[in-house]
Amino acid sequence: MATKKNTPNRYKMPAKKTRKPKTFFSGKAFRGKIFLTLFVGAMSFGCIYMHDAVLQCPLFDVKTIIIDGLDRVTRVEVLARTKLDKPANIFELQPDMLEKELNTHPWIRVATVKRRLFSTLSIKIEEQEPLAIVTIENLADIVINAQGAPFKTYEPARDNLTALPVISGVDLSLSNSTYLFEGELFNAVMEILKIKGVGQIKSILGDENTGIRINILNIGPDITDFTKNPGDTESENKAVLPVKLGFDKFEKKLARARQIQRYMETNYPDKTISAIDLFSLKKVFVTTEDAAQNTTAKGV
Repeated sequence: MATKKNTPNRYKMPAKKTRKPKTFFSGKAFRGKIFLTLFVGAMSFGCIYMHDAVLQCPLFDVKTIIIDGLDRVTRVEVLARTKLDKPANIFELQPDMLEKELNTHPWIRVATVKRRLFSTLSIKIEEQEPLAIVTIENLADIVINAQGAPFKTYEPARDNLTALPVISGVDLSLSNSTYLFEGELFNAVMEILKIKGVGQIKSILGDENTGIRINILNIGPDITDFTKNPGDTESENKAVLPVKLGFDKFEKKLARARQIQRYMETNYPDKTISAIDLFSLKKVFVTTEDAAQNTTAKGV
């Protein structure tokens, strides 16, 4: 029997081709990276050049500044505070930074700054609305606005606020790192100041035990006609009338005071009211003076 002869396997695996590793400086990748680098550099240089050209071009200098809402604050103050009294480029200015600078002015409540076309800058000012002057022991007098917030130290020579009522008997409180007026007495003062048709209040005194007392020029039916300053002759001829109001029901108590004054003018024309105590509406005390004999009488 013939035996099978094993023959060797003649199949050979094909040899693998070896590739040379690519380096940064070889082929299309290198040229692409060089082009990208040059392109980015050119764009950056172009942007810097355009930025400098715009900022230095006289064509974009601020030529018109429109300021609205000025009363106490002057145009000169606004321009000086924002450094717009000197030449400035419209694109170099930052409206939000200008607003912050203006809002540091004590008489400016809110300032809005906007760029306009043709090298124009628009500034809108909302000034503080002074409501009263508050006197505090051992401290300078403070001016409060219509919201009852203190916003500046009172400067009589510059502020010209002689027509405002003077508040005393209240204290400053520290709340959230801000000094403000608060509490029952101050809330009562604000309530009185918001009542329409009260008349020209000269002063308001707060007391923790007796409440609020006001000194008023007139509480008659024609009080809304008193728009002149206390320095005017007509106002000087008006006597100051002290009125005690306690802690509550101020509007009703002031209405009762007007009724009492009309009653006295009609039935006792020879007498004048020198004080009214309206701590309680159930028991009202009225002090009168006889104009002819200069005597004082007190009644209920």
